[in-house]
Amino acid sequence: MLTADYDVLGLKAGDMMLDLGCGFGRHAYEAARRGAHVIALDAGRDEVEGVAGTFAAMVDAGELSVAAIRTAVVQGDALKLPFPRATFDRVICSEVLEHIPNDEGAMAELSRVLKPGGTMAITIPRFGPELINWALSDEYHNVPGGHVRIYRRSVVENRLKATGLEVTGHGYAHGLHSPYWWLKCFVGTTNDENRWVKAYHRLLVWDIMKAPKLTRFAEKVLSPLIGKSLIVYLRKPA
Repeated sequence: MLTADYDVLGLKAGDMMLDLGCGFGRHAYEAARRGAHVIALDAGRDEVEGVAGTFAAMVDAGELSVAAIRTAVVQGDALKLPFPRATFDRVICSEVLEHIPNDEGAMAELSRVLKPGGTMAITIPRFGPELINWALSDEYHNVPGGHVRIYRRSVVENRLKATGLEVTGHGYAHGLHSPYWWLKCFVGTTNDENRWVKAYHRLLVWDIMKAPKLTRFAEKVLSPLIGKSLIVYLRKPA
């Protein structure tokens, strides 16, 4: 389930791409399948080990060719990226900045490692749906490593532009997911046994695994209205 659109990002085979805050690798895997050379970075050891294991399994299964595609997984700090200036053609940072107190420092690092002429996709929780989550539940965000802010689009765009990047567009994703999280926040974010939560979760899994026309249409309609994620696309001037 991707949040960033690789066609809008302009990802091409052979590009060097950084997936910052890769989590368990959803964006990194798809970029590698498309022929990019991918470095996936996360602060969490479990995430790094999981992504490395999946990359190895993809090679074993013949999904990736080690001769044609280079991948690496790094445990690191978003405020001190271990890469030279202008290393990457493309950068994705998905659902990360809302967790970092010094978000402007992380943005500066992202801009530093992007090549002139390169492009970037930043995804964050959208203001309206996120505000409802916070109103319904302190437990949703007030946890170690949780969300420390709610962004308005103008705020995140202005902070990114201050690092020398140009905003080229924006979009919204995961319209089906906002009501799920509102429900979770209402009944308790750890209450996975609630029958309505379980039923909605089955719907989301069905959508991800089968992509039926009904849920794909609903996602297309709902994302501009209540999509859980905002995606900002940027370019570093050549």
